Amino acid sequence: MAATLRRGTVTAVGERHPGLARIEVDGLPAVAYPGLTGPVALGDEVIVNTQARELGLGSGGFDIVAVNLTRGLGLAPAPGAHVVSGPYAPLQSAVRHVEEDGPLAPWLGGLPVVCCSLHSQLAPVCAGLGEGLATVYVQHGGGALPVALSDAVRQLKQRGLLVAAVAVAPCFAGDAQAVTVAAALQWAAARGAQAVVCGIGPGVVGTASAYGHGGLAAGDAANAAAALGGRPVLVARVSVADPRERHRGLSHHTVSALSLCRSAPFLAWPAGAELQDAAVARPDGVPLLRDVATAGWRAACAGLPLSHMGRGPDEDPHFFAAAYAAGVLARELVA
Repeated sequence: MAATLRRGTVTAVGERHPGLARIEVDGLPAVAYPGLTGPVALGDEVIVNTQARELGLGSGGFDIVAVNLTRGLGLAPAPGAHVVSGPYAPLQSAVRHVEEDGPLAPWLGGLPVVCCSLHSQLAPVCAGLGEGLATVYVQHGGGALPVALSDAVRQLKQRGLLVAAVAVAPCFAGDAQAVTVAAALQWAAARGAQAVVCGIGPGVVGTASAYGHGGLAAGDAANAAAALGGRPVLVARVSVADPRERHRGLSHHTVSALSLCRSAPFLAWPAGAELQDAAVARPDGVPLLRDVATAGWRAACAGLPLSHMGRGPDEDPHFFAAAYAAGVLARELVA
């Protein structure tokens, strides 16, 4: 395993968001995370990791600043921080974690927790939850690690569909940092969250195997939520347009996540859509399948970033309708 690094010069600085800057290095697209490598400006000499671009990754086809040689050396840790994020990796950094600062709610008291297996489910889920709820997003490992990379999270905050985003190790660059999903849920509950959406960052890790994919994190989140007294809702990954057999109908990602759930989560399903009942059977029982009316999902999602594997709502409507259904169901569960 080796990183592909090269030296370059910042030739353009574009969008800046909290925790993220979109730039060009020697004319090629790149991103910088100022909280990790320091501020970035035109003319800076940097070292970038080029591997994602060279591999042609759909969600990461750009270079990433690893070191800013001009203004990123000698950076101080966050004030009062002593717990390390990315421990013993080359860019480990000390940050404050929610477990240190408290208070944490020992019990979730029926808090709905929507568990996604893909980042592209986040926007339609939040549309289903709707405005007026204090909804917190919790990002855990299984896809891109920096929360700041997500355009969807920014837009959902601007629309009032999210109030905060928590990064769970190994993720970083959120509004808050947690060591575990369980603590992130407790932190959200202690701060008055009415719903939580757990999911992975853009770009799922996948090996085309039953248990070697990032979507399995949805089962882990569901288990943590149930153990703490929450009400987990699993988002069904559904497609009629995916060319891969394992993802047509109900995806094997959802089936695998369900197989690891210790107690049956709610599984939302768009009312009227066909479903192979055998696909959701579990060795220890059947999950609580709920039909949800989704007739207004397109209007509710209008203006939000809806894209899955390059397909939009017209090409793969069941994918987005299923995610919206999970949000609607979770809203019905709000105490």
